[in-house]
Parts: sequence; structure tokens; C-alpha cells
Amino acid sequence: MRLDKFLKVSRIIKRRTVAKEAGEAGKIKVNGRIAKPGTVLKIGDIVEVSYFRKTVVFKVLSLQPSIRKEDAKDMFEIIEILEN
Repeated sequence: MRLDKFLKVSRIIKRRTVAKEAGEAGKIKVNGRIAKPGTVLKIGDIVEVSYFRKTVVFKVLSLQPSIRKEDAKDMFEIIEILEN
């Protein structure tokens, strides 16, 4: 699944266009490398998203193309939240 779509479906970032812009600006890393919006995620990847004044580090647990809002939190496990 594409990185920008995962961020939208999992509700880490509310809109896919915002996720795409963050990726293009270099604010997202996957496994320690700067990632583009089209980067293909795999289960177990560690993603670091820097936006606003926070950096959120999480592990990808599942890749589902669509999911109910209540179940979206099961797609990832937050490892760390840093205040910038």
C-alpha cells in the first residue's frame, strides 16, 4: 500500500493530499530513509512522521485498503511521540 494512502486510511493524517504534501516536503521517513508519497509500505515498517510541532514514530501492523474509523488504530502501533 502506498504511504500516502496508508496515512489517510489509518487516520494518522486526515487527508491524502496533506499526506502527499508532507511526503514531498521530506517530513516522512520509512525505516530511517526519507520517503516519497508513493513508497510502498510493508507490515513491520517503522514510519516517522514530522508535522506541526510533533514527530510520531510508529510500526505498521496491517495494510487494509479501507477500514472503519473505530478499527483504524489497529493498523499501527505508536512507538514514540516527540515534541519538536
